[in-house]
Amino acid sequence: MEFDLSIYKGKSVFVTGHTGFKGSWLCKILSGAGAVVTGYSLNPPTEPSLFEIAGIASDITSVIGDIRDYKSLKAAFDKAQPEIVLHLAAQPIVRDSYKEPAYTYETNVMGTVNILECVRNSDCVKSFLNVTTDKVYLNKEWAWGYRENEELDGFDPYSNSKSCSELVTHSYKNSFFSDGKVAVSTARAGNVIGGGDFANDRIIPDCIRAAQKHEDIIVRNPFSTRPYQHVLEPLFAYLMIAAKQYEDNRFAGYYNVGPDDSDCFETGALVDLFIKHWGDGMKWINRYDGGPHEANFLKLDCSKLKTTFGWHPRWNLDKAIEKVVEWSKCWLNNEDVRVCMDRQIEEFFDL
Repeated sequence: MEFDLSIYKGKSVFVTGHTGFKGSWLCKILSGAGAVVTGYSLNPPTEPSLFEIAGIASDITSVIGDIRDYKSLKAAFDKAQPEIVLHLAAQPIVRDSYKEPAYTYETNVMGTVNILECVRNSDCVKSFLNVTTDKVYLNKEWAWGYRENEELDGFDPYSNSKSCSELVTHSYKNSFFSDGKVAVSTARAGNVIGGGDFANDRIIPDCIRAAQKHEDIIVRNPFSTRPYQHVLEPLFAYLMIAAKQYEDNRFAGYYNVGPDDSDCFETGALVDLFIKHWGDGMKWINRYDGGPHEANFLKLDCSKLKTTFGWHPRWNLDKAIEKVVEWSKCWLNNEDVRVCMDRQIEEFFDL
């Protein structure tokens, strides 16, 4: 099934979490496609941040606010009058969720309630997509990928709050949007990598920071297996799902978005790939710190997305790491990262 970004031209799109890593890339794609984008989010979560480095605020209407503040959110929402809503706002870090569980639940659960209340109390929205995570599933540490009909029961506060966010979306869909006027979907994506991710407790940003300082890379859990993909992979899928259900609400549903099995890598092997592309004689050291519980083995079965839309991953992990290194060296060399982003988007979308 073909998907053309031109469907977004002139459409009002509301993006929560727009100042984050994924949100910044998403806004860059949408603005380039001619969408009228309003973003609602807290200030960028990292310093430095892709949102500021790439000047994303110049491309969109950026509203700084807390997703937990319904009154503020609704004011921005009502002003935007969006046709399409993409909900990315979240507290996204597993380890942070152990430190601040209440805040994590307030943001990830009540934030979802608040944006769905905005949709419920409007008559402009035709398509709503809630972005969750592959960690929503009850992880049984088995060797095959989880499917969309598997049990939702994340272990840690972050994963569990995202399971709850899924259930909230299911309830609103059944209770308030069953007439089909608003097409509602969720997308469960695996671990993403890409240029401009400066988050703590993520392996590729840790690699970049080590390279910047000419230090060894510290790997906390080298034998955990994750489905890694370039950030443009899930963003392409989100935009495709939102657009297709906008045109035909029969496409609304729950979708896994992940790489092929060949790109489910152990963290140590991922770092080896980074070192290959970065050069400079880098190396990594294993420093397993025990730490709070995190899943060891996790991957997704994406058959539904593939059979429904004819979707398939475009960049394998080797290519994804190459693009991360390309962006990062562009930034470190004080080159124009907006140009680099546009070039990568054009290459990925075959524009």
